[in-house]
Amino acid sequence: MKNSNQLFIRTICYNLFILGFLFLFTACNNSPSKDKTSKTETDEIVKVEDIFWNVKAILPDGQSIDIKGFDNSGKPFDVKAIQNSDQDNLLDVKAIMDGEKLPVKILVSKNQFTPVVAISNEGNAYKIKAVTAEGEKLQVIGVTRFDNIVIMKVITKKGKFYGVKAISPTGKLNDIKGIKINTKDREMSLKGLNVHAHVKAMHPSDNEDDFIMPKKNKEKGIYENDFERIIWNIKAVTADGKNLDVKAFDAEGNTFDVKATQDSKQHSFMNIKAFVEGAELPVKIMQSTDEYAPVKAIGRNGTIYDIKALTEDNVKLDVKGISRSGNIIHVKAINENGEFYGVKAFAPDGKLNEVKGIKIFERKVEMKIQGNPVYAHLKAIQQ
Repeated sequence: MKNSNQLFIRTICYNLFILGFLFLFTACNNSPSKDKTSKTETDEIVKVEDIFWNVKAILPDGQSIDIKGFDNSGKPFDVKAIQNSDQDNLLDVKAIMDGEKLPVKILVSKNQFTPVVAISNEGNAYKIKAVTAEGEKLQVIGVTRFDNIVIMKVITKKGKFYGVKAISPTGKLNDIKGIKINTKDREMSLKGLNVHAHVKAMHPSDNEDDFIMPKKNKEKGIYENDFERIIWNIKAVTADGKNLDVKAFDAEGNTFDVKATQDSKQHSFMNIKAFVEGAELPVKIMQSTDEYAPVKAIGRNGTIYDIKALTEDNVKLDVKGISRSGNIIHVKAINENGEFYGVKAFAPDGKLNEVKGIKIFERKVEMKIQGNPVYAHLKAIQQ
């Protein structure tokens, strides 16, 4: 009897073990497979606790004065540049009103000097002003446009201009200016208001503080630019310092140039174009479920052109958006071993810019071009 009971217990234990093993095996097989799961690296933002940069006007003697937003009753609220990732190259500028972060924009105007405002969810436009130690309020304006950049200044009643800067808690300094994606005067509509440019805090440019500003607030008319264009070469830089050409390819394998175009005095925020049969095509990072987001040129009829780096042996390397840091998408060429090469823009005189994806909005799809969803805009920006 004793042996019979022991045999029965062993049988039960054995059966339970088999059932447990089968359950574990089934659970493992039903879990997501790494090979089958598509992961978009560009959606993984390297997060940091928000760092608030103070927004100030810088006086000729080096002193600074506060910049604030004002509601309809004259009550002030803070304006800050907000660093929410591990990069400080392109930061949003927000007005903080009753705990809510409002976008700051430059509005369309028929006059040379364009208003800078915070826009509420209800469509109210609250003016942004500098406040002196004596309590005098000075206008903050978009003064003049240089292609993709709108220079912002504080203007005194006597017509003097003060620079507008973002200052980090550790003393870093960024320029605050308007940036444009659209070539037209009107960038977009937001809550019923016509936006001329998006206000951002960017790494300082080596020449923009020296630009000559218009003296009077006159009717500006159609934007015209007589600047003699400068073409910057786009290269992928290998670990041993070799520069690889970056080209556009059509479906038949035909090759076309990809260049950054400096169309004004400023070179801190430049377009990147594919030159295809006399047309200049926008180059974008596309919305995708791939592991890395593809970089493509988009033709006027919606035709897609691949963007590749070429080795000395004419091996084509993918150029992709590989990760996101706040408003910046890091762009790399990827070799056959999966190693990353940085992508840069080289000026004829040796100046160097980074090639990055730029996000204006928090949403995944920035816009659609000929039905193609764009994740980010490819630009050559100040390092």
